[in-house]
Amino acid sequence: MSLSSTPFGAFKTLKGTKMRSSTSLSYALSASIMLSFVAGCSNTGNAGGGSAFAPPTQTSSAQRKSPLRLVFTSCHNTSASSHPQGVPLGSAASFGVLAGSTVTSVAYTVVNGNLGVSPGTSITGFPPGIVNGNMYSAGPVAAQAQADLAIAYSNAVARPNASPLPADIGGMTITPGVYVAPVSLGISGTVTLNGQNHPNSVFIFQIPSTLTTAVNSAVTLTNQANACNIFWQVGSSATLNTASIFSGTIMAAASISLGTGSSVTGRVLAQSGAVTLLDNAVSVP
Repeated sequence: MSLSSTPFGAFKTLKGTKMRSSTSLSYALSASIMLSFVAGCSNTGNAGGGSAFAPPTQTSSAQRKSPLRLVFTSCHNTSASSHPQGVPLGSAASFGVLAGSTVTSVAYTVVNGNLGVSPGTSITGFPPGIVNGNMYSAGPVAAQAQADLAIAYSNAVARPNASPLPADIGGMTITPGVYVAPVSLGISGTVTLNGQNHPNSVFIFQIPSTLTTAVNSAVTLTNQANACNIFWQVGSSATLNTASIFSGTIMAAASISLGTGSSVTGRVLAQSGAVTLLDNAVSVP
């Protein structure tokens, strides 16, 4: 017998409608609460003074290829005794992009974190690029970040007992530790960083000269490896070619260039030179 054929059919139908509406409202409220929680976890300021989780008005091609996930990552600068300690970034940790001379962006770059330059003053391309954080053109904040970057860079360089790497680590699986490149380091294809189920595992790469990734290359993380605790110390300049997917903090003595559509979960921090961006997504972990 259908509900509509009973004396109480209309009542039951109305009741069912109210229950479904109540359930939908509960789901909506739950989603709202979860978004508020994620926003509250953000450790970057918002230059516009609005919500810390205000979505961008546009997305970079890197974001369109890798949809944004609402995941809060807990970062720790300590590790198990069998692994090295993380590199202390100080105030530079809040910067997704930091340059010494200029920051230049073309197209719809999105930076989730602070962006700054010091001692230079030039920042171009924002807008149309957007920064979900604060922008600092010289001034004391950017200067302090550069000072802390210099300390972090020296810390990474001084790590002893580094294991040797080949000139190209594409196709390799690497476990936590300190590693040194012969001169320059390339990444073709995919390199996998295996955290060995230690959430605080640390990877430090000492690169005397240049870091270059191939087109469509990737740094992938497995078994609790965390972008927070991956550090690439580069003696001169770093270049991430088109559509590279990269994890970790790049600390370059000179400049950093990101090719079209490349994405970084980490930071691009250049001491003396420029940071050049081209329709990229950079997210502080």
